[in-house]
Amino acid sequence: MEKASSEKGVPLPVEIDGEPDADTAVIVALGCNDKGPWSDCREALEAALARFRTEGIDIVARSSWWSSAAWPDPTDPPFLNGVVMVRTEHDAHALMAALGRIEDAFGRQRSVANAPRTLDLDLIAYGRLTGDLDGLILPHPRAWQRLFVMGPLAEIAPDWIHPDKGETARALARAPTVGTDATPVGGGR
Repeated sequence: MEKASSEKGVPLPVEIDGEPDADTAVIVALGCNDKGPWSDCREALEAALARFRTEGIDIVARSSWWSSAAWPDPTDPPFLNGVVMVRTEHDAHALMAALGRIEDAFGRQRSVANAPRTLDLDLIAYGRLTGDLDGLILPHPRAWQRLFVMGPLAEIAPDWIHPDKGETARALARAPTVGTDATPVGGGR
């Protein structure tokens, strides 16, 4: 059993139920480059994970944290990113709403595109759903290009096959076009 930290740093259990099922995988990416009221982005991301359960989202697998320069403006603070595979009764739209509530609780401001943020939660995939689902595009249209998403995903589900690209997370992590400096810094798994 792996450990996550609560908002106060107390370890919380994160159960890994065997090998995650890539066909039904619900994958969420997390990012932070503005620590807000927390001591650092790692603490902010751990606190966000602790909030998932209150929104009916159970974590079944999680990556380590990965660090990368901010994109597209590398003069902004660097990012800390990770990926979790979750289980939830929410449909894709309800899950997006729940993720939005968590972002709001963490002070997420949507002022300028790609501005520093206290918390960024992206729904990367919801099983094998594809296409524009009333404004929600699945899988996430740019995640496959980003090492800070595919690298962490390859840690927990290397054989997950992208629903549109037909390539594994492992293969996509070898050929990113964005965030190519991303490297694991540990602490998540």
